[in-house]
Amino acid sequence: MKADVTTLEAKKAGSVDLPDELFALEPRADLLHRMVNYQLAKRQAGTHKTKGRSEITGTTKKMYRQKGTGGARHGDKKVPQFRGGGKAFGPVVRSHAIDMPKKVRALALKHALSSKLKAEKLIVLEDAKSKDGKTAALRGALTKLGLTSALIIDGAEVDDKFAMASRNIPSVDVLPVQGINVYDILRRDTLVLTKAALEGLEARFK
Repeated sequence: MKADVTTLEAKKAGSVDLPDELFALEPRADLLHRMVNYQLAKRQAGTHKTKGRSEITGTTKKMYRQKGTGGARHGDKKVPQFRGGGKAFGPVVRSHAIDMPKKVRALALKHALSSKLKAEKLIVLEDAKSKDGKTAALRGALTKLGLTSALIIDGAEVDDKFAMASRNIPSVDVLPVQGINVYDILRRDTLVLTKAALEGLEARFK
């Protein structure tokens, strides 16, 4: 499968072959949904915490005698139904991460790449480099390419000046090829791969 290569100046720079095993799959929404859930669950901090009745500071003395008061039976004041008492079944510090096989994660990435190509939201750049690291110049170049919401994937190392120039452009993310993931691909409208990124992906799944 052939794809045109373009430059940041919106000029043609030849074409490349897109491997069918990465870009010719029929996208499965259920697989992409599972992967996004996996990523979002894994990144949750899980540091929420409330105190149970055993963790509340206070006396354990019985409030009043068991019988003869006309009120309900109670022990100490640390029970959940009183103000200042412990929380019943409250959140505790834990990991929200769920399990997903490595092969399924790899397959989900292939389906995400295929979904962008099928939706005609994939652009192949010759390279992602900036001469002066100026945001205004890069914004103009991206506008000329019709990019308002994009994930730009470069090779093993991202050009420092390009990363600096893109930092203040909203809805534009720049990642090295080893950081490519399903969630970031789907959250942006267009996927932009450099030729170096394509080579890295082919080597990764070979």
